[in-house]
Amino acid sequence: MTSVLLSLALAAGLVTGQYAPQKGGSDPLADAALEARVQKLGKALRCAVCQGVSIADSPASMARAQLDTVRALVAEGKSDEEVVDYFVARYGEWVLLEPPRHGFNWLVWLGPLALVLGGFFIISRQVKRGPEPTATIPPAASSTPAPEAEDPYLQAVRRELDR
Repeated sequence: MTSVLLSLALAAGLVTGQYAPQKGGSDPLADAALEARVQKLGKALRCAVCQGVSIADSPASMARAQLDTVRALVAEGKSDEEVVDYFVARYGEWVLLEPPRHGFNWLVWLGPLALVLGGFFIISRQVKRGPEPTATIPPAASSTPAPEAEDPYLQAVRRELDR
């Protein structure tokens, strides 16, 4: 049964074109240094489909198209900053996997460090204070109350149990 379902899923994928080879200019550049730049830039840009993966690592067709755009811009002689600016202008700062260090983004960079330092501070204070002393209960307070001070319902239950 499992093999039948797997075969049907594979056939449906082939029919819908999910496993078709990618079309377009996804050929690597002839110059290895330029292709290394393309891959480096691709690792810095977020895939719009996967959202947590770079366009260099994403298997999505949109990521392949974005990587082809990076490849074309590098082949035109654009600098790394110009390529990044092109994508930021088109998709916003969200497209950068590493947020820039300015403005409100400093919270992203310094927040985890502040939390770790705050945690170390709290732990060190707790260690310096030592264990809290345990409260001792006087023996008179731990004994059962006198029968006349008890709840009348509880007295009735005890009388029934004694019968």
